[in-house]
Amino acid sequence: MELHLILIFTLCLLFSNKSNGALPEEVYWKSKLPNTPLPKALQELLQPENLSISSEIEKPLDYYESRPFSEIDFNIGYSNINRIASTTTTVFLLHDNLFPGNRMYLNFKKAYNTSKFLPRKIAQSIPFSTKEYSKILKYSSVKPASEEAQMIKHTIQQCEAPKIEGEIKYCATSLESLVDFVVSKFGNKVLTLANEVEEENKKQNYTISQGVKKMGDYQIVCHKQIFKYAVFYCHVIEATKVYMVPLVGDDGSKVKAAVICHTDTSAWNPEHIAFQVLKVKPGGPPICHYLNSDTIVFIPY
Repeated sequence: MELHLILIFTLCLLFSNKSNGALPEEVYWKSKLPNTPLPKALQELLQPENLSISSEIEKPLDYYESRPFSEIDFNIGYSNINRIASTTTTVFLLHDNLFPGNRMYLNFKKAYNTSKFLPRKIAQSIPFSTKEYSKILKYSSVKPASEEAQMIKHTIQQCEAPKIEGEIKYCATSLESLVDFVVSKFGNKVLTLANEVEEENKKQNYTISQGVKKMGDYQIVCHKQIFKYAVFYCHVIEATKVYMVPLVGDDGSKVKAAVICHTDTSAWNPEHIAFQVLKVKPGGPPICHYLNSDTIVFIPY
């Protein structure tokens, strides 16, 4: 309880030092990435001035919409084994099918995890490891036997899991630490890519339009995790390409979708969900997948 009160007081001091109406995280982003606009998906995760740190961390995780693993877990730790949920939609396709006219039944969902970023000083003060798992639950007022506790544990384990061959990984527990990771790899000249969706939460057939554009062969992909505050699993994987893919739904709505393609899957777990969906094996044809709406891709220019 004492640590909890100290963190609340520290957060109040941080918010009281704002200048020019800009949040400290926005100022930090601009200082490190002056020519890169802050993406909307990250902007929406910044703490508003009137948000209580205690109410944010103690907010239950079970209010998040339950989504099948085939849509949310494909991109976290390629050594992880995932189950296939019974669903008619998928995010996976072979690279050879990434062409105009190809149709897929997709659902571009609204970002399902609304937990906010904490200022770096606050995030660094909170335990984030399996060794201190019990402290995290106690601090967050989460019961050890609850489903919420399992979601917290899963995120920490994914962050601590060994990287696969050719992977660079990092879990950012604040916007500032995310920025620092990107700058350490690419410098301050980067572009951000994310899905642009006209009609969210609508399952329908989408057709790839003309204008599929390869954006780069080297990128950092940051996936938002299910946690009490905003945590992003960021990684760089060799032999990957990123595309922006224009789509048109059967209802006429348009999407500009970010798609990652992996040209070497030989190091992936043979039980990975992508192999089960596409009926291929590790080291086989290049595998691509659409990204969630709360995933951000960084590429150098």
